[in-house]
Amino acid sequence: MDTRVSIVTGASRGIGRAIAVSLGANGGRVVVNYQGRQDAAQETARLVEEAGGQAIVEQADVSQAEDAARLVETALGAFGKIDVLVNNAGIARDGLLLRMKDADWNDVLNTNLRGAFYMIRQASRSMMKQRHGRIINITSVVGQIGNPGQVNYSSAKAGMIGLTKSVAKELAARNITVNAVAPGYISTDMTEALGDEATTQMLSSIPLGRPGTPTDVAEVVAFLASDAARYMTGQVLNVDGGMVM
Repeated sequence: MDTRVSIVTGASRGIGRAIAVSLGANGGRVVVNYQGRQDAAQETARLVEEAGGQAIVEQADVSQAEDAARLVETALGAFGKIDVLVNNAGIARDGLLLRMKDADWNDVLNTNLRGAFYMIRQASRSMMKQRHGRIINITSVVGQIGNPGQVNYSSAKAGMIGLTKSVAKELAARNITVNAVAPGYISTDMTEALGDEATTQMLSSIPLGRPGTPTDVAEVVAFLASDAARYMTGQVLNVDGGMVM
């Protein structure tokens, strides 16, 4: 049985849901975080339990320090420890630079980057005391190569890479690993909104010739959360079908 305790932010659907189910399989205990879709988060919890794990659902806006602290305290109160933190919560507000509203820039940076910072700062305190932990940040290939119309999203995801590497160096002495996973084009609600033309263009840049699935990402996250990845920290693993080489 896997008795690890994991927090997965933004776990109500897509990649976050697949990660929660993967970490919850065979006895894993998962805190399923959501911001606005309680029904979807409850469905994620049901799938975790169907896979043999335990799950609780907790609403929190991780871009708010108080909510991030409450989410961590909920996990500790329910399960007594935190072994794995997956920072997956993210939003997109796409638009060209010259037309981008301040709110679209701020909202994306606050949720995608500030939220990861708040969660790491809060959860790492418990991990440091127990001298063990796995922190996995879900970034994106656009944080490495950029993308027109996504200056806010690309900046936030690039920031997550810098955050990953810096925190990895700070926490390594306490046996806490910090790594990132960079998905490419993954079939989710977010990418389906891109439209047929953008999808065709994206697929043409993928050597494997197909979009990825949330499970493709979740299995890499599960590896990084496992003892098999105990000697890996500060790394960025691309799950992109060869899009970025």
